[in-house]
Amino acid sequence: MKHYYFTFIILFFSSAMFSQVEEDAWVYFSGKPNTQQYLDAPLTMLSQRALDRRTNQNIALNLTDAPLEKSYVNQIKASAGIIIMSKSKWLNALHIRGTQANINALKLLTFVEKVVFANKALNITSKKVSENKIAQTKEKFKTEINYNYGTSANQIQMLNGQVLHQQNYTGSGKVIAVLDAGFPGVNTAQPFENLRTNNRILGGYDFVSRSENFYAGDDHGTMVLSTMGGYKENALVGTAPDASYYLFITENDLSENPVEESLWVEAAEKADSLGVDIITTSLGYFASDKTNYSHTYSDMNGTTTFISRGAEMAFSKGIFVVASAGNEGNTAEPHVGAPADAVSVLTVGSVDNAKVKSSFSSIGPTFDNRIKPDVMAQGTAAVVSTTTGTIATINGTSFSCPIMAGMVACLWQAFPAKTNKEIRKMIVESADKFTSPNNNYGYGIPNFGSTLGVERFVASSDAFSVFPNPVQSDISFSFLNESNTASVAIYSILGQKLIEKQITTQNPVLSLQALKSGLYFYTFDADGLRKTGKIIKQ
Repeated sequence: MKHYYFTFIILFFSSAMFSQVEEDAWVYFSGKPNTQQYLDAPLTMLSQRALDRRTNQNIALNLTDAPLEKSYVNQIKASAGIIIMSKSKWLNALHIRGTQANINALKLLTFVEKVVFANKALNITSKKVSENKIAQTKEKFKTEINYNYGTSANQIQMLNGQVLHQQNYTGSGKVIAVLDAGFPGVNTAQPFENLRTNNRILGGYDFVSRSENFYAGDDHGTMVLSTMGGYKENALVGTAPDASYYLFITENDLSENPVEESLWVEAAEKADSLGVDIITTSLGYFASDKTNYSHTYSDMNGTTTFISRGAEMAFSKGIFVVASAGNEGNTAEPHVGAPADAVSVLTVGSVDNAKVKSSFSSIGPTFDNRIKPDVMAQGTAAVVSTTTGTIATINGTSFSCPIMAGMVACLWQAFPAKTNKEIRKMIVESADKFTSPNNNYGYGIPNFGSTLGVERFVASSDAFSVFPNPVQSDISFSFLNESNTASVAIYSILGQKLIEKQITTQNPVLSLQALKSGLYFYTFDADGLRKTGKIIKQ
């Protein structure tokens, strides 16, 4: 009898202890009763620049733009044992922390639509969490620095980005939000002087510490920013040296907790309200400190994780979102994490200076069998600035991502009337594996010179270019050879010859008026000067 009584006491004590364990969860609201008053006065929600971005891309305001209902937030805040960690107007939700019992009590509130625990085992309708252990994923995609001085030329020229720079498309007028772990040294180091002198650091915020001081935290964000905005003559030139930047800290380098996903979404909403054009993030989420908070591969479908849904929402607002693929290519779970799994996010993997995939670069497909990463850029021995201004090389998709984001800014500067969807399409279609993508390289390495319609090649002493590309009607082939004549053929993606014509340097124009919109290939032959390439017919 005493034995059973003792057992009961132990079970009761254990249960009581368990009930006091704090959990993370999201509480979703059922609506926003005061939405219309905000839609009638949009400048109370968004800056004029944010409204202009929507107007330029024909994006209407809707319920997701309105703030959370204050009375709902206040009732949650006043609830017993509940701490509000983060807020999201886009997803109409709060990230909260409290005991399981206190969180479950919120379900009784009439305005609460649902409560979702970070621990999936606590969600009644959730699927059983896989028992397979997932290797710990470091959220900052970063590896050891090799202090080798060098040049950043290769990481730009690999993307043919110098063509944009040569025509003065250097990101001017575009605003990039960097969501990362910290930015120490950006306010003092020499490679960021160009940004400081020209007032191109527009502001920032530390969402982790709720502090106005964003020149703090981990140095990862500093190095990330340097690949875009850094400038040190003959040592480091960023891909978008004349863009403007907001710097947001959303990653707590000391822990791995799902609240960081919520902070990321909160920062993205702030970026949206400020009128940011591009979000670049070298953060990713798969595993957490608490195993029962970790994601599984089945979550990587673009619609499950909080951060990926937030990234999709950002894209729907006209923002171009760029994310690192991750550095888990050599691990037991090599697939891209979140938000790299999101459909509209431009996910960037890593190659070395010879365009060979970096072994660490995470791969696809997503769980729903989509191609990821989308594109590749140099992430092995990427040239960066440290917090002291030292120029170094470092490995990681953390750096191929912002290198790409800077080029996106330059391209969008060149085509200001294009939407984020159109710019994304141009980049992907210019990539060297566009017709035969795979889950290691995605669609390959973009050619930003090609997207501009100024594709430049040099063969011996013979100059050659094809423009405009993309083309609406007539395309020209610029070349030099002794006979001043050439044979040009146009093929479908299936290899069918559609057009063949002799052209001359005096009349180098070929009409593509009869072709439908799509991708085509050309061959060019002029007495030993042979070229092949892609043409996009609009």
